[in-house]
Amino acid sequence: MKLRWILLLTIITIILFFINLLALMEVFPIYITSPLLFIAIFITLYLINHRKTFKGL
Repeated sequence: MKLRWILLLTIITIILFFINLLALMEVFPIYITSPLLFIAIFITLYLINHRKTFKGL
């Protein structure tokens, strides 16, 4: 299940990267595409690096 989410978010990140390139060519507003790309990268890396940790008592 986690692998599906990671794969899906990686595909979304790649798509948003190309949309951000279009924003650099002034096709889309960059102030909308940049935060979306940042959020997608952040969530993808969070899911990859998140581990079950013992928090203590």
